[in-house]
Amino acid sequence: MNEALTLIAFGPDGWGDEIARGVLVTVSLALASLPFGLVLGFLIALAKNSGEPSLRSAANVYTTIFRGLPELLTLFLVYYGGQMLLNEIARVFVTGATVDVNSFIAGMVALSLVFSSYASEAFLSAFRGIRQGQYEGGYALGLSRSLTMRLVILPQLIRLALPALGNLWLILLKETALVSAIGLDDLLRWAGIAARVTKEPFLFFGGACLIYLALSMISSAGLSRIETWTRRGEAPR
Repeated sequence: MNEALTLIAFGPDGWGDEIARGVLVTVSLALASLPFGLVLGFLIALAKNSGEPSLRSAANVYTTIFRGLPELLTLFLVYYGGQMLLNEIARVFVTGATVDVNSFIAGMVALSLVFSSYASEAFLSAFRGIRQGQYEGGYALGLSRSLTMRLVILPQLIRLALPALGNLWLILLKETALVSAIGLDDLLRWAGIAARVTKEPFLFFGGACLIYLALSMISSAGLSRIETWTRRGEAPR
């Protein structure tokens, strides 16, 4: 027991500092991916809800691709494919130039793409739950299309989509573990390094499980409070 406490302690003799940095990277990556995924997912949902067939087709192709590919494969395509593309572009301007893709940025882009493909379906379902009369009421008050969307539709959209988006956030938080495959020093990567060095895989991988579980529980509690806040104006049933 004392040996285990020494291994997970903070300081030069333990791995607590490295694990804490890994947790910070994991949470930072999830939080950085979330807004991009939400905005992109909302735009994809708008395209799917559009009356323009070409927009609907393009949005459907987008969601089919990123919902159909394994998340790890998407991450590899963004990381290695993006690096190859940037290097080709750089060589057009400077002969022999090379560009290294930051693993954090690559992970953020890949996770945002996957998250947005699922979030678009959540937003689309929420759009379908809002009656046409809500739009007509906004126009009758003299609001433009953009103001009607921002002041009338968007608050209802968020409330309707929040349960599904909350589940997607928990999935996103766990999928950050994939970035250890491209060398980002997240929680899982540091747990793996510590397990190999100390020959104590159960201790560190078990500890990582508990940390992910704690993050999920904190997120669930926060999402529950947000959902309660969004429903504060509803009449009791």
